[in-house]
Amino acid sequence: MSHDVHVEARSEEEYKYNRRKASLAMRNQVTVFAIMIFLTFVAFATVQAEFSKYLVVPLILLFAGVQVALQLYYFMHLSEKGTGIMQFFMYSGMIVAFTMILAFVTIIWW
Repeated sequence: MSHDVHVEARSEEEYKYNRRKASLAMRNQVTVFAIMIFLTFVAFATVQAEFSKYLVVPLILLFAGVQVALQLYYFMHLSEKGTGIMQFFMYSGMIVAFTMILAFVTIIWW
């Protein structure tokens, strides 16, 4: 009993295009990873330098938000085509969560 195997041959141009595309994606991921390591280092440095907590806490929260956005966009492949529905639901959930947190903080604060 033999099994038929379908082999799809690519042209040299397709191979080079796919190779270039993969190389660019890897370069973007390494660059974003370096940026996130730098942001983490800056956050640790501000805490270590014993700056005012009124500066450190918002700075750390800002860096955390930037890192979440970068991780979602690059490492979870939301930058690729065909992820529109997933992006819509994620961003809608973030807006609802932000609104709820803002409402509760406002209620508690006053």
